[in-house]
Amino acid sequence: MPPVAPLAPTKTLTIALIGNPNTGKSTLFNGLTGGRARIGNFPGVTVEKKVGRFQHGGYEVVVVDLPGTYSLAPRSADEMVSVDVLLGRQTDVGRPDVVVCIVDANNLERNLYLFSQLRDLGLPVLLVLNMSDIAERNGVKIDLSLLQARLNVPAVATAAHHRTGLNEVREAIVQIAKQPVAAPRLFPAAFYDESNRLQSWLAEQGSGDVPEFLRERMLLDVHGEAEHRTSLNLGSPLSQYLAAARQRLLEGGCRIPLVETKVRYDWIRRQLDGVVQRTQPTGNLTRSDRIDRVLTHRVWGLLFFALLMFVIFQAIYTWAGPIMGLVEIGQGWVADLVSASMSPGTFRSLLVDGAIAGVGSVVVFLPQIVLLFAFIAVMEDCGYMARAAFLMDKLMTKVGLSGKSFLPLMSSFACAIPGVMATRVIENRRDRMVTILVAPLMSCSARLPVYLVMVGAFVPAITWLGGAIGLQGLVLFVMQALGAVVAVPIAWLLKKTLFKGETPPFVMELPEYKWPSPRIVLDRVWERAKAFILRAGSLIFCVTVLIWAAGYFPGDHRELQNIESEIEIEQQSLAAEESSPRLEELQQRRKIVSGELIRYSYLGRVGRAIEPAVKPLGWDWRIGVGAIASFPAREVIIATLGTIFSLGGEVDLDDEGQKSALVGALQSATWPDGAPLFTLPVAVSVMVFFALCAQCGATLMVIRRETNSWVWPVFTFVYMTALAYVGALLVYQCGTAILS
Repeated sequence: MPPVAPLAPTKTLTIALIGNPNTGKSTLFNGLTGGRARIGNFPGVTVEKKVGRFQHGGYEVVVVDLPGTYSLAPRSADEMVSVDVLLGRQTDVGRPDVVVCIVDANNLERNLYLFSQLRDLGLPVLLVLNMSDIAERNGVKIDLSLLQARLNVPAVATAAHHRTGLNEVREAIVQIAKQPVAAPRLFPAAFYDESNRLQSWLAEQGSGDVPEFLRERMLLDVHGEAEHRTSLNLGSPLSQYLAAARQRLLEGGCRIPLVETKVRYDWIRRQLDGVVQRTQPTGNLTRSDRIDRVLTHRVWGLLFFALLMFVIFQAIYTWAGPIMGLVEIGQGWVADLVSASMSPGTFRSLLVDGAIAGVGSVVVFLPQIVLLFAFIAVMEDCGYMARAAFLMDKLMTKVGLSGKSFLPLMSSFACAIPGVMATRVIENRRDRMVTILVAPLMSCSARLPVYLVMVGAFVPAITWLGGAIGLQGLVLFVMQALGAVVAVPIAWLLKKTLFKGETPPFVMELPEYKWPSPRIVLDRVWERAKAFILRAGSLIFCVTVLIWAAGYFPGDHRELQNIESEIEIEQQSLAAEESSPRLEELQQRRKIVSGELIRYSYLGRVGRAIEPAVKPLGWDWRIGVGAIASFPAREVIIATLGTIFSLGGEVDLDDEGQKSALVGALQSATWPDGAPLFTLPVAVSVMVFFALCAQCGATLMVIRRETNSWVWPVFTFVYMTALAYVGALLVYQCGTAILS
């Protein structure tokens, strides 16, 4: 590859940050850019695009943070993104002027493998030896001058955690961008001859000039993404040609793919000879080693992990509750303020039931998201996250996932939204996608109101062992566990079909333990919270308003508005909390009119239209409407059922009177022929449907955000709805047959 020409004087530089996981890359990014970043996705893939800026030496430097990786041997479209960025094939980024490779100063030999691949690109490379303070504490001494001379690149020692060495990195970036670079040649001459021969063959096939780096990856990565992408145009002849080329290399003593590992590590060991010295005997245990004797122990490590997961789950499920309650109180206060300042009408309903409810449905998730990502940020920054993944990997691999899938799935028991967002800690695309697709099956807290109403109303209060075990509690437990049990075969099936491929070996650096930086933790939590509000939040808001419109139009609301006006006038004439026969009559009339309006709304019409489809589940159109209306959030079905059964839309399950009224209305509901609508099989059918269905528009919008595609939220909705329908059908039909 010819040398890259020196950079012409400009005022803008683009740099790419890349490194192994757990080397402090994100910390360095935040240190260079001040934590100010634009976060999105690269087009067509699930890889997060994080871009920041800083100014130095008269230049504005654009920093592109690439995903953590151990090598530039892409096996999927997501992994190919880093290569495309480095080759300038991502038009929304452009080719970097400088590549900053971050390595862990404690593990220099392993980390330089990626560095050696970066040199093959022919781009200026700056080597940043991060966590140098920890390396020095562990007795690792690095001759930086000798290392720079051996590698022929500038190197800077940093402790990004303490913001040490950041100015040196900025200065080195500006200086190196002006220097020409020649790519080194580490492989035998026969390999490069075969690469040139491949270029000639590709040109004959009409593929034009393929970058040398991609040709080398085609030869080295059997069935890799470089080969796959080129074969889309050339088909099987390319695979046949590459197989023949690899055979020629084998006959010449160059075995693919083993030659790459051997050549690169041989080169790395030669460069590091005399550069790295250890003042402490290698057998001495470091502080991290002593901690790991407990935290990665097969017994004590699992006990600590279980305790930590319990604390995290309690934080998301319980501790966030009061804050979420304050959000709901604030939402109600704003809604009351708007209602008091406007006469009843369509516009007021739009503001109160559409816009304010839509904003509330977004903000109410923030406490859980903030708490979860605060825990994740602390675990990542202190070094424990890698240990947690190590501990759980053996269990999770039995269903085709990795150890890093455990935390997102566990978090989804509280709420699938932070759970799906937490999958960003999973580097492997297949594992991440499968985790995202099964996370909504975990029985989140929003399903609980449905279970409580149905169990309390229709499951007999039978007990055993002197009341120690009750049927109602048993049914509630089964419903809570059902999604997790079903997720196991679903995950296995997804890994065998849509996301099949070789299971990668579990490779993960165990970084040194260190105290988490409050600044870094707060920066990461802020990034995630802001991303949720600005991206997923806007979609959730739109879905909520659309469902409001479907339940409001096209009915004539004048009678309801007149009743509401009379109620407000009557309330003004009474003291707070005081009632009157006239007020009670008006409120009852409002409930009846509201029920009629939703019955003939677009939502009600859809419910009546789908009644033939849901009748095999034991449902009528009213339950069908409840299922459709709960699409923005599952717990909405309680308010919807309250409206349909003329109890009003504000059913508070903490109020025993309102809960009893709803239970009584459901128990007395009948079919047109007078037969009871709700029976035990119908109640269990409803619970099974809600346990397995994707009745959460907010989660689907977050899946859209995380996967950067509408395909996967649609797929999630379809497969989960089908699963829920079949499960509810079997429960109802079998239950009815048994009880009859």
